[in-house]
Amino acid sequence: MTNVIKFQPRKKPDAPKGPRPEWQKKALIGAGVAAFFVVVWAYYAFIAPAQLPAP
Repeated sequence: MTNVIKFQPRKKPDAPKGPRPEWQKKALIGAGVAAFFVVVWAYYAFIAPAQLPAP
């Protein structure tokens, strides 16, 4: 006679995660585009050295 222990796997809690609302997706894309332009502007305004005009 053998003792057999049957384990049942734990169920993960069902967290209802629906798709993002359309306005949130658009807002995130808009914020990313604005951040990109701010970084490009800051690079040319503060980081890139000024180039002298050609003689």
